[in-house]
Amino acid sequence: MFGNRITLFKLFGFEVKIDISWLILAVLITFTLARGFFPHYYKGLPLLTYWWMGLSGALGFFASIIFHEFWHSFVARRYGLPMKGITLFIFGGVAEMGDEPPNAKTEFLMAIAGPLSSIFLGFGFFGINLLIPRSDPLLPMKGVIGYLAYINLILAAFNLLPAFPLDGGRILRSAIWKWTDNIRWATRVASWTGSFFGIALMILGILSIFQGNFIGGIWFFVIGMFVKNAAQISYQQVLLRNVLAGKRVGYFTKLDPVFVPPSISIEQFVEEYFYKYHFKMFPVVEDTNIVGCINIAQVKNIPRNEWNQHTVRELAKKCLPENTISPEADTLKALSLMKQNGNTKLMVVEDRKLIGIITLKDILQYFSARMDLEEYSGK
Repeated sequence: MFGNRITLFKLFGFEVKIDISWLILAVLITFTLARGFFPHYYKGLPLLTYWWMGLSGALGFFASIIFHEFWHSFVARRYGLPMKGITLFIFGGVAEMGDEPPNAKTEFLMAIAGPLSSIFLGFGFFGINLLIPRSDPLLPMKGVIGYLAYINLILAAFNLLPAFPLDGGRILRSAIWKWTDNIRWATRVASWTGSFFGIALMILGILSIFQGNFIGGIWFFVIGMFVKNAAQISYQQVLLRNVLAGKRVGYFTKLDPVFVPPSISIEQFVEEYFYKYHFKMFPVVEDTNIVGCINIAQVKNIPRNEWNQHTVRELAKKCLPENTISPEADTLKALSLMKQNGNTKLMVVEDRKLIGIITLKDILQYFSARMDLEEYSGK
């Protein structure tokens, strides 16, 4: 879902990050508020005031999203779910869970916490807005607070749509899960509903464009496409977790990994390993013990005419923990490490001995084969 992310701050143990796509939305909201919304409802103010109102409204909106996602995270942590943090991106924000909820009750409480927090903020801002007189000095402040009341109630209503993975979709999934005691079936139904709402929003967007509302139509279409794709991806993730549940890394380990002896020269390493296998990183092994890792970036630091004067042992550095995993570890942990670090393979290590490697390709091929067989057999 996410591309490049920047960490903003850490609060209550949660990291708050922004995806680069968030900057696009921040600019669009600020522009829309400053040039459209506020001038329409609060006429006669200076242009600079509208821009300050637009910027304040955008910052308040994203602070509201963080507040919304924090409550998801607080409830999740209360029930023992690992939370990686909160990321703001082009369609709002998401609390990043390390695992699925253990039961329907936890799913429901975690899902409902976000919309309830937005409703609380909405009515809170509405009450403050009523206390501020409509006088010239306070009019910009009244406008921004009124907007925040309105947008938080809209945020709550949108998230309560029964479109998985929105909060309403998760509430729907929790109800079906409780009724059927089958998270896979509950996720399938909730994902179908999410796909339906996504397609409906896309159709609404197309109709809006033909009716002359080009900007609004584009947003409806793009949000609909996001909801549809997110629903499908979320269902695939649940399937993947179910299929891999209980599978250890050792099950997928290839026992004949390519490794480099520390005694060879850099020139020999490049010719016989890097040019042949094209890996970005190689384990360095001596007498079955892993002594370090070497990558092509380290080789680039050595002048070409000195490659035959240096050995792999001189360049090898300690392997990073995120590049290694135990054969007894859960395969889902391996997938999580691959996702976090952009790796497609991990070294399987036990007591400093290199046992083999586990690759993303092998895991996904196993998943695909299981899905084909279970779909064919009607499971």
